[in-house]
Amino acid sequence: MNAGDWKQRREGGGWFAIWLIRGIGRHGGRALARLCLYPITAYFLLRRIDERRDSRTSLSRILGRPATLGDVARHIHTFAATILDRVFLLSGEIERFDVAVHGVDQLHAQLDRGQGVLLFGSHLGSFEVLRVIARKRPDYRIRVVLDKAHNPAMTQLLDALSPEIAAGVIDASQDGPSLMLAIKQAADEGALVALLVDRTQPGAPTQPALFFGAPAQFPVAPWLIAAVLKVPVSLAFGLYRGGNRYDLLFESFADEGLDLPRAQRATRIAALIQRYAGRLEHHVRQAPYNWFNFYDFWNVHEQPQPAPEGAADAAGGAAAGRDGNGLGRAAGG
Repeated sequence: MNAGDWKQRREGGGWFAIWLIRGIGRHGGRALARLCLYPITAYFLLRRIDERRDSRTSLSRILGRPATLGDVARHIHTFAATILDRVFLLSGEIERFDVAVHGVDQLHAQLDRGQGVLLFGSHLGSFEVLRVIARKRPDYRIRVVLDKAHNPAMTQLLDALSPEIAAGVIDASQDGPSLMLAIKQAADEGALVALLVDRTQPGAPTQPALFFGAPAQFPVAPWLIAAVLKVPVSLAFGLYRGGNRYDLLFESFADEGLDLPRAQRATRIAALIQRYAGRLEHHVRQAPYNWFNFYDFWNVHEQPQPAPEGAADAAGGAAAGRDGNGLGRAAGG
């Protein structure tokens, strides 16, 4: 399975498993629920052959040595632990966790000026731990771009645990013009618009970047969106450190927004994505078992799908209500 086809994989454990762990966590407490992570890990280790194989492949590349079965088990357990913690984080039970926040001052300064900010995240660690800054600064408006159609069980969980957050979700599965308009409106209102930018989408433009010594494909659309909106771009990484500990790190990426002149657009997009891939690689090295892309991220058989001529112009047209050139597919994680 190539990187663009990760959506074809079924949800791990499905609706029943997600709601079972929610019920145990809510009624039996986090300590009891964490004991359930061991049979869940064993299930994935024994039954989900594709994920086990791709976990071993990616960990071997990241760790710089052949990954063992123990490494794969730790990888899956770490993922399961963050899924469990999602129940409590989305329920507003932030006090359960010891979250060290780094680099947030510049983000505060940008939002305090009333300007929107695009916050680019990834499938590294927990994006839900971002709720910590909402608790500390309740005046912030956080809008998350999420493909509701891809993960219906988690969407239902969000609706049940935090209707307020769910109501603010920008659905990435909508058509390009509608998505661009929704993101633009949120940014114009001074919101922090958070989206995941590491996974490609079938049929959407991609750009290769060197990542752990080999080329990997990254989506182009988020960078076109940023260039059209002309708002600051920051990166966010919520790294799980075991137990109840997380590190929430923010990095300013483009203080004044992105500038992509037509004559230099292709080279600038390539440079931006390579720079992002370098920052992502840095943080993956710091927390290798937090890498939650359980598919072949470096598929050597996948062919690049470069952004067509005029793609950024089409993105601008989407902001004005015209054709969006597949932005909806490429902006949701």
